[in-house]
Amino acid sequence: MKVMRSFGNDELAKVYVAETVSGSWVEFVESLQPPLPREEKWVLIVSTMDGCPVRCAFCDAGGSFRRNLSSAEIMEQIDYMVSRRYDSSVKVKKFKIQFARIGEPSLNPSVLDVLELLPGRFDAPGLLPSISSVAPSGCDLFFRRLSEIKEKHYKGRFQLQFSVHSTDEKQRDALIPARKWSLEEIASFGSSFCGPGDRKVTLNFALSTTSKVDDAVISSMFDPQRFLVKITPVNPTYSSSEKNLRSAVDDDGSLCAHQDFVSGLNEKGFDVLISVGEPDENKIGSNCGLYVRKHLSKMAGDSSMYSLVETPEDYTKKDSQSMLKAR
Repeated sequence: MKVMRSFGNDELAKVYVAETVSGSWVEFVESLQPPLPREEKWVLIVSTMDGCPVRCAFCDAGGSFRRNLSSAEIMEQIDYMVSRRYDSSVKVKKFKIQFARIGEPSLNPSVLDVLELLPGRFDAPGLLPSISSVAPSGCDLFFRRLSEIKEKHYKGRFQLQFSVHSTDEKQRDALIPARKWSLEEIASFGSSFCGPGDRKVTLNFALSTTSKVDDAVISSMFDPQRFLVKITPVNPTYSSSEKNLRSAVDDDGSLCAHQDFVSGLNEKGFDVLISVGEPDENKIGSNCGLYVRKHLSKMAGDSSMYSLVETPEDYTKKDSQSMLKAR
């Protein structure tokens, strides 16, 4: 793997753009959570596909799927970021590896192979793998094997998140235009996945001002002892801008809409986490749904987006053509 460019800084987040030996372009991210130092929490976010077949409404990486990455190609991303800062001993209290940059992880069985390899790859007592999925239909075998791997290697140390975004099935189909599990199916699997001592399964809602969300729907299907709800902003991607999706979550974590949804969940016993990254992460391109390569192909676009990914002075014409060349 050849890393072509990196953007960001070591104090917050860095995005790496690389080309694999097979010629696939990948992006991967390392980030911190200020004011926590790296020794307390360090997050790696890796790609599982070259492109993504799912065209989620908020995400710039969808619609250009070419192939699944191999387990070696996924592991190379992790190895690269680890080797920059540690040897095989990663002394980080919370060392989180998210399979969530580009690609739907449950559509790539190689993700499971990587999960099997990780415990023997690093001396990392704080290792916490995390999979974020839209729960595509037909991936039952993936999730069954994931449950087995969790029980074998990661009991109490695995984070599973399902991207839900709406409790209205028609709107959910518009936001995630792919065949997927119903909310009932997510509830059934998640209840069996979360056993004694496990982390609760996360239901993620990237809330826009027009989201249709009903706490009664959630409480009728999901057990607050096994599920928590995470509220995130709709990040300023090209896709969300084109669809006029305005975030219901402000930069300070306050809600400009759907306060009743959150208060209703709290009253019904659900843990509700409002998760907001640093504003500069949007400018770096490290937040969810952001896709640096798409920005590089839109250099004449909105200058307020990805402003820390502008072409540097030493970015030669030859390099630029290499980064943006058509396949």
